[in-house]
Amino acid sequence: MNWTARRATTTDAGRLALIGSATFLETFAGVLAGDAITLHCEREHSAAAYRNCLERGDAAWLAEARCGQAPIGFSLVGKSNLPGSASDGSDVELKRIYILSRFHGGGLGAELMRQAVAHAADEGFRRLLLGVYAGNDRARAFYAKNGFIQIADRRFRVGDREYDDVVLAKPVERSSPTC
Repeated sequence: MNWTARRATTTDAGRLALIGSATFLETFAGVLAGDAITLHCEREHSAAAYRNCLERGDAAWLAEARCGQAPIGFSLVGKSNLPGSASDGSDVELKRIYILSRFHGGGLGAELMRQAVAHAADEGFRRLLLGVYAGNDRARAFYAKNGFIQIADRRFRVGDREYDDVVLAKPVERSSPTC
């Protein structure tokens, strides 16, 4: 394991923004319009945006390379407003799970997912939901491998265009209290 993962704090907002922008660009360059990607990253993947998420109670886990502690990935969990979300607030959303492609396949995705699922269980949520671009076959395969099933569709706007997303859900088992 050439990385470590830890709970992120508001002081990590810039590191989350760096990974958010880098992985969004890496994933969608050549798929989405360049100007739209740039504007999306400036708005949705800024340090201020991530600081706001953490200040309002979202939870994040930051992965860093062991050598030099450079940020290489993260996951972010927060209140769900996805289609198919339970109206009683019993669902939580995996808003991001981003990893630089160079670190794919080494167990980091599984660890960040484990942290997100454990958090959802510890907080008493019933399901973990997420939205993913319908054409992102690699991500969809990862989510299927982790027990997610499709429950809805939605449209996702980047710039002046809308794209098809799917909404996936995974039941969360509550942690058993230890005695």
